[in-house]
Amino acid sequence: MGIGTGIAIFVIGAILVFAVNVDTGGIVDLDLIGYILMGAGVVVFLISLVLVMRSRRTETVARTSVDPASGEQVTRRSIRNNDPIA
Repeated sequence: MGIGTGIAIFVIGAILVFAVNVDTGGIVDLDLIGYILMGAGVVVFLISLVLVMRSRRTETVARTSVDPASGEQVTRRSIRNNDPIA
């Protein structure tokens, strides 16, 4: 689910609350279902927004040196993940 899904769920809920006037005979309360969908849409939107804004950077450092025994050039790479959750 993404940001668009959260917006779509919210819009469907708003349509049920404000635009649909159908008498179901007390079997189903469309206003309540609409409010629930609107709340769920807001929650999905906020969760998706937090996940998109979260930083997922990695830092790569390459160090080159000369091996004293063979005289060959040696490259060492280290990768550091800056993600606070991982």
